[in-house]
Amino acid sequence: MTNPTIQIGDEVREMSATEYAQHKKDTAAELIIADEIAAQAAAKKSAHTKLAALGLTADEIAAL
Repeated sequence: MTNPTIQIGDEVREMSATEYAQHKKDTAAELIIADEIAAQAAAKKSAHTKLAALGLTADEIAAL
């Protein structure tokens, strides 16, 4: 299997083994960060929903 190609300026070439390994690490790290951001957003939404269920207004929730 060949490695993906990379473009630097006008040059298009296959990634070296080292570049491809780093690319895979970077991609995995980006997915982890995206998952963490999604989890934080879900937790925040859940907290707002619970506070709203207590009858608090959006301004009161923001103040908390």
